[in-house]
This record gives sequence, structure tokens and C-alpha cells, in this order.
Amino acid sequence: MAGEAELDYIYSQIDRIFRLNIGETGDFSGARYDGDFSLSLEQAQRRKHEFIAKELGIRSGSRVLDMGCGWGPLLAYLREIGAEGVGLTLSRAQAAACRKRGFDVRLRDCRVVEPSEIGNFDAIASLGAFEHFCSFEEWRNGRQESIYREFFRTVAGLLPTGGRFYLQTMVYGRNMIDHELFDINAARDSSAYVLAVMERQFPGSWLPSGAEQIERCASPFFREVSKSSGRLDYIETITQWGRRYRRFGARKYLVYASLIPRYLTDRDFRERLSGDQVRANIECFRRELFDHFRIVFEKI
Repeated sequence: MAGEAELDYIYSQIDRIFRLNIGETGDFSGARYDGDFSLSLEQAQRRKHEFIAKELGIRSGSRVLDMGCGWGPLLAYLREIGAEGVGLTLSRAQAAACRKRGFDVRLRDCRVVEPSEIGNFDAIASLGAFEHFCSFEEWRNGRQESIYREFFRTVAGLLPTGGRFYLQTMVYGRNMIDHELFDINAARDSSAYVLAVMERQFPGSWLPSGAEQIERCASPFFREVSKSSGRLDYIETITQWGRRYRRFGARKYLVYASLIPRYLTDRDFRERLSGDQVRANIECFRRELFDHFRIVFEKI
């Protein structure tokens, strides 16, 4: 799994930049347009939360766990509808931001939590965290499926029979190339290059090979209720994020200025902060090197 050091850059060091661009609850996962790209980013993100609540049977008084809660966008929606939300994250910056807004967020590895520690829940959701559960080294050593099975075992242990779990995650797509071909020195319009950029952007993380692998690992504990690809929705989401990043904002550029010393002295940081990562992300989805799935499971 990507550890705290790897997640530090992804979610902690860019914490203020991201929230100044996207908003205080920084919804860092694909929105739900369902083909209606006339929706604003906020409307599509709300549509996603409404879908989750409906599919998981969440109502006022429900106790819901958000595994990998980010800056708390789902927790904010749960509070709005009267549900009790608990969040888990490995990012200290995210935990601090959530607690400042009054959310119940624990700095914990969501793969190994037990009911004796946090109790049981009526429903559980995880949006984007699954992408970080397996590292490249763990995949290369053949541990990916055992890691996923143990995670689903953990989720099942926190739910009653018939309780539902919503999983939203990127996966490798049908046009994925062999890892040996990733090359940061390849032509900038090549799949080899854009995948190498994404590997640097998300150190310590290796995606599932596809939805089928996820379903197979979940099957001892859950039945699948529904599944849909959010690939096109994610392309639109990333496009909207890019537009927000390009907008001028005085506070935002003051934060950028504070990063100049590190930008000048840390090559890895400079490469990760470059605009290439936004273009590479979109290209991975356009070329179907990546796909994106939204799956609803029910505990058997």
C-alpha cells in the first residue's frame, strides 16, 4: 500500500492548493454526470452523493463510514441529510481540515480497522482510496488479490448482513501496456510517457487490473448490486479541475509562492507539480489505459 510518506505529497503537501481551487471540502474523486455535461462540477458531485445515499439506503440517523474520506465532501453531505458520518484517512492535513469543520475523522489505515475500535455501520463508502491499497512491489510479488480480499473481509466485518458498500475506483483499462514499457523519456504523446508521469504522480500505488478482479476478490463476502463505468465522467471532472486551477486567485498564488524554494531544489516535487500530470491523467482515460468504476455491493 502507498504509505504515509507517499500519501503526504498526494494529499497533504498540495492540501491548501487543492482546496483553494476546488473548495474547502475538496471533492477529489470523479463526479457523476451520467452523460449530462451541462451540469456544473458542483451539481455533478452532488448527484454522486445523492446516488450513494439512495443505493446504500442512507437516511437520517444512519451511521456511515467513509473509508478514505479526503477533505470531507461526503461527510458534509451526510451531515446535511441527518446521517452520522465517520471518516478515515492517512493524510494528517486532511484529518486536520475535517476536524476543523467538526467532522468525526480518524487518522487510520482503513484496511485493518475492526468493529471493536470504531463500531459497526449501516453503510460504508470508499471513493478513490482503493487505488492506493496495493503498491507496485506488492503487485510484482503477487500479493494484490490477497490484499483486496482482506480489505473486503474488513468491510464485511463492519456491516450487518444485507448492509451495502459503495466502491468508486480507477482501474487499468483494456489498452493498458506492460509496466516495462513505462518511460519518462519516451515521446510526450506516447502512452509510455503519460503512464510514467502518472506513476510519479501517485508513488507507491498500483491499480486493480479491472473491475473483474475487484468482483472476484469481493465475492466471498458480497454480492454485486450494480456496476457502471465512470470513465467519461472522470474525463469531464479532470477537465473542470484543470479550468479551476488556471483561474487567478490572490490567496492561491501566495501559496504557490511559498512553494518556490522547494520547487527550485526538489526535482521530484517540480515534476509532480507540473501541468503534465493533468494532461497525462486525461490522456490515460481517453486512451482507455485507465477506466473508472462505481460498484455497489451487498453483504451476503
